[in-house]
Amino acid sequence: MTDLTREKPIKALLKFALPMVLSVAFQQVYNIADKVIAGKFAGEDALAAVSASYPLTMIIMAFALGTNAGCSVVISGMYGGKKYKDVKSTISTSLMLAIVAGAVLSLISLILCDPVLKFLNTPDNIMYDSAVYLRVYLYGFAFLYLYNVCTGAFNALGNSKTPLYFLIGSSIGNIILDYIFVAVFQWGVAGVAWATFIAQGISSVLSLVALIFEVNKLETEGHVPLFSKNSLHRILTLAVPSIVQQSFVSVGGLFIQGLVNSFGSSAIAGYGAAIQLNTFAITVFATSANAVSNFTAQNMGRGLYDRVKEGFRAALKIDAVIAIPFVALYTLLSKTMIGLFMDEPTAAALETGRQFLYIVAPFYFVVMVKLTVDGLMRGAAAVKYFMISTFSDLLLRVVLAYILTPYFGSTGIWMSWPVGWTLSAALAVSFYVKGLWRRHAAAPNTHTNSLDKQ
Repeated sequence: MTDLTREKPIKALLKFALPMVLSVAFQQVYNIADKVIAGKFAGEDALAAVSASYPLTMIIMAFALGTNAGCSVVISGMYGGKKYKDVKSTISTSLMLAIVAGAVLSLISLILCDPVLKFLNTPDNIMYDSAVYLRVYLYGFAFLYLYNVCTGAFNALGNSKTPLYFLIGSSIGNIILDYIFVAVFQWGVAGVAWATFIAQGISSVLSLVALIFEVNKLETEGHVPLFSKNSLHRILTLAVPSIVQQSFVSVGGLFIQGLVNSFGSSAIAGYGAAIQLNTFAITVFATSANAVSNFTAQNMGRGLYDRVKEGFRAALKIDAVIAIPFVALYTLLSKTMIGLFMDEPTAAALETGRQFLYIVAPFYFVVMVKLTVDGLMRGAAAVKYFMISTFSDLLLRVVLAYILTPYFGSTGIWMSWPVGWTLSAALAVSFYVKGLWRRHAAAPNTHTNSLDKQ
């Protein structure tokens, strides 16, 4: 477990964030492997079927990621303030929340699966496979929810290495199973889904066991409540805005997917490949921002506000270095990158993916700034500010996509990304410069109040 309040900020962030970034990189690698193997061994329509389900999976993932962010920030503040009894109680409360919420969301999503795919105008030739993939994914969502909460708890304790080890094993296992189920057994899209289900299920169970051992290392006296209403309230206070934010983003993704679907399965396949590559980059920046959240929460737990600003500047430098290879690969080798997903791509699929990457990738230097500010605001519990910047980004992208598509075709959809990112980044930076996060911190410290009286 790591104390993020001592070492030089850039050194502390590098040591803490690097395993987190590597973890998400491996996670994205096996997500990409799903689509590559589907496209190479089951055909372009199989790639389109997996891709058509992607926005729906992101909506329910918003709940897992939001809970991850909420419990991580709360636990970080308690750990930074040496409130170890509160840490244990909050972690057990988070796990209970994950199990119940994961099961309920899985059931609701399974009921809505087919109607939503039809609402999105999913082409008939990929409708069946899209539904198959989505259902199997939903069967395993409870495991995915639990894994994300365990990862949030590990990160809050300054331990970003253990989740990395589990994710490396899960990624390798998922890729091997993908190949066996799809290339050898010829299970098609269902094979891709079951490979993910098995790999994530094993990873989540192992993460839970490891977290229990980790938490038991904290020395506490007296009875530790397994469930705390106070802890649940604090988690939800931060998690719900994050869930709303990410759900809003995912719903916006549904509208974008609906636009893309109107151009046919080849365009869906090309977009699916490009959006997966884009998600790889954005998720890395978002993960770095999560590290900033934990860094901010721990340091604010001790009142070290100047270190928070130093950490913000250090994170921007780290992200800029990370952005360079993504921008170079996606702009200079865009056709090659899209071609990785399909054995014999159609001209429409290849051109759709190439245009998306060529237009969007140069603006990674802009969106990384926005996400870093979001991370700081979340760590300071000033959630309304990052919600405002995110909502403005998404509204602009969706509205502009619908306005520009009649004039520029699918290219109009991709053109909306840079505009939304630029304006929302400018808004986020204005919040940081005005010091709104610190004004929020001047209120009674939500990170250090004890739960011992429960």
